[in-house]
Amino acid sequence: MLKLNVNGKLHEVDVEAEMPLLWVLRDHLGLLGAKYGCGVAICGACTVLVDGAAVRSCVMSAASAVGRKVVTIEGLAANGLHALQEAWIEHQVPQCGYCQTGMILAALALLKDKPRPTDDDIDQAMTNLCRCGTYSRVREAIHAVAAKSAPKKA
Repeated sequence: MLKLNVNGKLHEVDVEAEMPLLWVLRDHLGLLGAKYGCGVAICGACTVLVDGAAVRSCVMSAASAVGRKVVTIEGLAANGLHALQEAWIEHQVPQCGYCQTGMILAALALLKDKPRPTDDDIDQAMTNLCRCGTYSRVREAIHAVAAKSAPKKA
């Protein structure tokens, strides 16, 4: 049995220690936001936050998540939408939507580290692949959230 803290709740799961976290989230906890894309940590559709860092859950073992805080898109906002989700809608980021949960969580990790990111910061941090090509809209949405939430420079 592994004990995992996912979205602020402790879960006991009877899985092999090396099972990818993605499959624990989807198949054992019913959290379907993180998606399977490539299985080799390239596309980012499976991105979740682990202790605040963006992690590709398709290559992280369930055992590696023990004792850490995992956040999925389902745990992002307790009531309503998170500011990033609102910005995604406002700036019409999603097309097919498949990659968007991973993109939003990667953006949240970026904003935690760099509250006022430059375009270059965004391009370097947002390595998630989007087949619909909405990268410029992703940039706009991240800048919009940064402008609303970051402290003003003196």
